[in-house]
Amino acid sequence: MKLLLAAIAVNGIFPTAPAPVPQPVAYVASTAPAEGVVRIKSAFSFDETVSRIKGDVAAKGIRFFNEIDQTALGSDAGIKISRSTLVLFGNPPLGIQFLASNPYAGLDWPVRMLVLEDANGVVWVAWTDFNFIADRYRISDRSAQLKMASEVAASIASAATK
Repeated sequence: MKLLLAAIAVNGIFPTAPAPVPQPVAYVASTAPAEGVVRIKSAFSFDETVSRIKGDVAAKGIRFFNEIDQTALGSDAGIKISRSTLVLFGNPPLGIQFLASNPYAGLDWPVRMLVLEDANGVVWVAWTDFNFIADRYRISDRSAQLKMASEVAASIASAATK
């Protein structure tokens, strides 16, 4: 009977336990009202925050890919939204390692960092927690790279706090 149950479990007839929910990284101020998203409150205006994020990316020698003014996109569609700009950047030798583990991880690379202003005028910097991304794509063979990506993203976001 034990052998039969083991064979059934191995062949996937019994569901496996759900993966543990990743915890936000310790150096992030708060979780955002969205699963797997972390954020920090900026100490600066919206425009200054975007400028500081882009400046820190450049100072670190990280590749800047694009800046998308989502507020303008909304305006073009006749939809008014709060200020929101998406900044895309990354270190291809690091990021491509995640795609080597699971090519679908390309949906989350390069790194996307969102600068947004809420209804109260508070400016936030948000990004997807890398542990959440690793869980999403079942990446289990890149612990050191995930740690590095988490530290670099937090460091870049911190440009909005100092």
